[in-house]
Amino acid sequence: MAAAVTGDLTAAVVVASNRAAAGVYADTTGPVIVEALTADGWNVLGPYVVADGEPVGRAILAAIADGARAVLTTGGTGLTPTDRTPEVTRALLDREVPGIAEAIRAYGVSNGVPTAALSRGLAGVSGEALVVNLPGSRGGVKDGLAVVMPLLRHAVEQIPGSDH
Repeated sequence: MAAAVTGDLTAAVVVASNRAAAGVYADTTGPVIVEALTADGWNVLGPYVVADGEPVGRAILAAIADGARAVLTTGGTGLTPTDRTPEVTRALLDREVPGIAEAIRAYGVSNGVPTAALSRGLAGVSGEALVVNLPGSRGGVKDGLAVVMPLLRHAVEQIPGSDH
């Protein structure tokens, strides 16, 4: 059963994948995030599958303009030359929330995935929305959601200044 939503909470999912955006294969990470958000009672926009880099930034901004109070991205957080999600995300943030990204990496490492430490994902506030970069693998997404979902509603409610 979904938890009660305070007000009309909308989240968006942005998938950064050059190959999925080009139709080489179907994305499998975005639907995992959509399912988790929907199960928690969120209205969900997307998943929007875009090439990594500036298209991710445009998709994040469009989602916020469409009313998303949380934007979860997946992909583009690794070390390859085309992994640019953290850079385009950082440019959109008014302030970072480093504890979220640190907790996601620590969760993965503590669950036996040492490569989780290689994720360069960020989290922070853009306007009145929380933006969180998740890794691009299904396992990384599931680990990231284990960290993010218990705090997402509280974090989003805090951004405009509600009491806690």
